[in-house]
Amino acid sequence: MIEGLNRRVFLKTAGAGAAGCLVLGQASLQAGTARMGSGGDDPVSTPLKTLAEQKGFLYGCEATLSELSDPPYKALVVSQADLLVPGLALKWDVLRPTPETFDFSQGDWNLNFARQNNMKLRGHTLVWWDALPKWFKGYATQQNAKQLMLNHINTVVTHYAGKMQSWDVINEALLPTDNRSDGLRNSIWLQLVGPDFIETAFRAAAAADPQAILCWNEYGIENESDAAETKRQAFLQNLRELRKRNVPVHAIGIQSHLDATDPKFPGEQFNRFLHQVSDMGLKIIVSELDFADGAPDPDVNHRSQVVAAKYQQYLDIVLKHRSTIAIVSWGLSDKHTWLNNGYRFPRKDGAPFVPLPFDANMNAKPAWQAIARSFENAPPR
Repeated sequence: MIEGLNRRVFLKTAGAGAAGCLVLGQASLQAGTARMGSGGDDPVSTPLKTLAEQKGFLYGCEATLSELSDPPYKALVVSQADLLVPGLALKWDVLRPTPETFDFSQGDWNLNFARQNNMKLRGHTLVWWDALPKWFKGYATQQNAKQLMLNHINTVVTHYAGKMQSWDVINEALLPTDNRSDGLRNSIWLQLVGPDFIETAFRAAAAADPQAILCWNEYGIENESDAAETKRQAFLQNLRELRKRNVPVHAIGIQSHLDATDPKFPGEQFNRFLHQVSDMGLKIIVSELDFADGAPDPDVNHRSQVVAAKYQQYLDIVLKHRSTIAIVSWGLSDKHTWLNNGYRFPRKDGAPFVPLPFDANMNAKPAWQAIARSFENAPPR
């Protein structure tokens, strides 16, 4: 999950694109609203996970242990998703209380939850510049950082070997504005280990669990801006080099924390990027999907329609690529979205965001219908 500041400039985006987004998706949304039932409270005659399964891909969501302790939300997650992403439990700052110890209690709870509810588990994340424990800065050096990383990957991936659908091995390693020729972020891992930390991490993860799909997860590559295109090209450059060296990168994760009123999204440059990734033989996972609605619009129903239109517009593009094997929402209900729980750029009017398929009362919204329509329209894998 990406850092707050880069997550988004999107809340500053004006609402100029909203009307156009609404028009693009309105007809298809209206075509299926009967499925949602009166008041949107009976949406699940065919759950999203079933619609996805029928086309050969997975639908999942992120959730934390505390969120899944909310009985209505737990029931919603189990009914709609068959892929679970622990939001916090598998990050360094939770797993590593000290340099010498590991705490798998939260991760194991999530694994047991997934098993009990016939869900697959997705690991997030092994190597990230953020969410490091407090001890890391004073402990890690150029002399010990590589071994520290390798020990972490080997211990954690071995602990869950054969039990993970996929791992985000590398998270947010690109930042072209750091002005490196390879486009890599000048992260703590690059500084201490060097640019080969990416290859080293993937090889270690593959050795520890040959069954898991291994991903490089990134943000900021979806719209038609110059910045996104620069990042896409840097991503492709690095992926090609890794493929040449037979590094076991199996998939990319596209985070997709997106702006529902972004007029530069989605478009042909992004579609071309997906083709190029697919042509390399890589799979695609939409790994952290939601749509912020930060434009000044007091009509929550209209904002919900704008968000829904963008969901369908985006997913129709992503899912036409048969290499897309999973769609993961970053939460399912507006009650438990990070946008409404401590996000550093709240809506100026103080109203809650409406970024997810279900509202705070677990009722389906137009976004649910938009996702369902895209799943129904997707070609089989």
